[in-house]
Amino acid sequence: MKLFDVYPINNIAIEKAMGSYVWDNEGKKYLDMYGGHAVISIGHTHPHYVARLQEQLNKIAFYSNSIEIPIQKELAKKLGKISGKEDYQLFLCNSGAEANENALKLASFYNRRKKIVAFTKAFHGRTSLAVAATDNPNIVAAVNQTDNVTFLPFNDEVTLANHFEHYGNDISSVIIEGIQGVGGIREASKSFLQLIRSLCTKYNAIYIADSVQCGYGRTGQFFSHDYAGVQADIYSMAKGMGNGFPIGGILIAPHIQPKHFMLGTTFGGNHLACAAALAVLEIIEKENLLINAKNIGDYLLNKLKQFSQIKELRGKGLMIGIEMKEEFAHVKKDLLQKHNIFTGEAKPNTIRLLPALNITKIEADLFLESFATTLK
Repeated sequence: MKLFDVYPINNIAIEKAMGSYVWDNEGKKYLDMYGGHAVISIGHTHPHYVARLQEQLNKIAFYSNSIEIPIQKELAKKLGKISGKEDYQLFLCNSGAEANENALKLASFYNRRKKIVAFTKAFHGRTSLAVAATDNPNIVAAVNQTDNVTFLPFNDEVTLANHFEHYGNDISSVIIEGIQGVGGIREASKSFLQLIRSLCTKYNAIYIADSVQCGYGRTGQFFSHDYAGVQADIYSMAKGMGNGFPIGGILIAPHIQPKHFMLGTTFGGNHLACAAALAVLEIIEKENLLINAKNIGDYLLNKLKQFSQIKELRGKGLMIGIEMKEEFAHVKKDLLQKHNIFTGEAKPNTIRLLPALNITKIEADLFLESFATTLK
């Protein structure tokens, strides 16, 4: 049997990792400025994280949600404290797509409506509703196509207000990334998020803050939507939540009431996943990683502003998009092949930086020096 070929991959086999570095099977060392697609939030194989998982594994790794699982309540309490959403409710699942899927479904349960507003260049996942709300026809199968999702221009307040004026009473939810990841590190403006909040309140629609990639402290605030000073009705989470262990979830505002069996999951919130998520939050809190994400992010952005070869610089904290001029399309490839630095990308020509939240200034400088060399 062979693997189903769905990813273009680099011919590199990573065998070991520590902090912001990984090593391949030939012993070559790489700087990880990609974090496995924003997943590695506290660095690879953090000692506390490893110990937390080992300790839990020696007790119990899994049992279903048919029993009391005290570590779920422990996670909810810690997450509420660090995120500042202590009055919200937590539903645990396994991935970002599943988190957004449940968020969209829960919104429809709440107001019994069908229509969803999403935005150009949005990416919300690959499951049924999540992919229908993703602005990429190439990954939407015929069975996923629906007339219930409308895509509006990102950051266009006039069009959004007009759409609500005409269809507001039919709209179930608005789903938006605080900073678009796959879309090229494009930040939703504060006024746009504030308008979404006011329109959703006026028409009893649900504001879903997709925080799968731009959440969990990556921007210096726990959720990137927090910069707008708004409270969403539902926050979806995943990538950095478990530092590589599969876990996702949604935070649900108190006015959305649960009913038995409206949502469900087999693996979501299992003992081992909760231990991983608790370890992440404990390290974020103890090591002040939200502050570090802001400080190192600001440092990188300020240094990158000095390069004239950059067409546009976007992002916040440790979620940075470097759109290169066309003649520098080789830079991402050179960073990996000539300087052993992993970065992400967004088509057609944007380098994405998504490093661990505990990256140091030394590692930031190593990236900057290599970046400068590739431009020469």
